[in-house]
Amino acid sequence: MKVSLGCDHGGFAMKEHVKGWLESHGYEVQDCGCYSTESVDYPVYGRAAAEAVASGACERGIVVCTTGIGISIAANKVKGIRCALCSEPLSAEMTRRHNNANMLAMGGGMIGANMADRIVETFLTTEFEGGRHERRVNLISDIEG
Repeated sequence: MKVSLGCDHGGFAMKEHVKGWLESHGYEVQDCGCYSTESVDYPVYGRAAAEAVASGACERGIVVCTTGIGISIAANKVKGIRCALCSEPLSAEMTRRHNNANMLAMGGGMIGANMADRIVETFLTTEFEGGRHERRVNLISDIEG
């Protein structure tokens, strides 16, 4: 599976950690930036990571800023993206099972590396249940139109 990554300066350390985790677990990574702790604008990188998913270049995406809030909002502006901000594994599981989320947002200043590992693993390994949830996901897609 190929995963796009994006972050701002506040999420840089966490993005780098997640990148290492992904690569060590056999995932292919498309790093959409940023590439340092120099101050940048999170919408630029949230959008880039989301567009990689929306275009089909990547199957899933992960974005990180200090809280995860701003970058998740930016990612969700891209048509076809369902980005969920998660700070623990149960939310990551449920957003995959019920919402078929294709992007994960995390707050680099809110959670630690061990928690991030568990969230990422859960997000990437949980399948969408479909069924009644498919209808609801389709209703979300209709809003984007």
